[in-house]
Amino acid sequence: MFRRRAKRYGECMPTTSEHTPTPIALVTGATSGIGHEIVRDLARTHVVYAIGRNAERLAELGGFDDESSIVPVQADVNDPQAVAALVAQLDRLDVLVHSAGVVGQAHISETPRDEWMRQLTTNVVAPAELTRLTLPMLRVSQGTIVFIGSGAGTRASANLGAYAATKHALRALADALRLEESAAGVRVATVAPGPVDTPMQEAMQEQLGNEYVGSRYVRAESVARAVRFVVDAPADAQITDLSIRPRS
Repeated sequence: MFRRRAKRYGECMPTTSEHTPTPIALVTGATSGIGHEIVRDLARTHVVYAIGRNAERLAELGGFDDESSIVPVQADVNDPQAVAALVAQLDRLDVLVHSAGVVGQAHISETPRDEWMRQLTTNVVAPAELTRLTLPMLRVSQGTIVFIGSGAGTRASANLGAYAATKHALRALADALRLEESAAGVRVATVAPGPVDTPMQEAMQEQLGNEYVGSRYVRAESVARAVRFVVDAPADAQITDLSIRPRS
């Protein structure tokens, strides 16, 4: 039985064998914005391990009874021991979605090394390491890996140089991985939304001194539907790159 709170890594979690008929998904960044909505959408058809740092936000996802298909796990993707402990408790994985990410705004001349490392570690190194650890299971299931990229992954903007660099790197990671894992049948996709109505976007606009109007941006639910489109692609096909932009 699930405990009445988000589980920390290393705590007893239900094994995937308890849910054998149902595919298993793991989603990072589950406590906010896009990741939160991806968890809610995939939970309709998958058992979803929802990874995040904020216990209160994880609790909002539910997942505290035997009927729930959401397993909230409180862990930091930048903690190698936490990630390894989580993966060790899985015996199967069908879908991996990398949604955790951070952003910072500054002129490159004013971006210190620590800020570069903060963004690179969360946005590139953490998903690379989690992918490495889960690949054996994804090869067995011929599963799907989804990297949540950004429009900044193809076109950089002023004062977002570090963030754009990480998203360019994330796309390169996905492209290389797709080539390397094609023979194993693992599908790899980059879903790259433009501006999305999320707390991250609101904080960015506040920092710029702009009025925040959420209706100007893509809804997080719409990005989750795009991820669903990738996951549900027919077995003979894979969606490799998907861009989503506001309609106006």
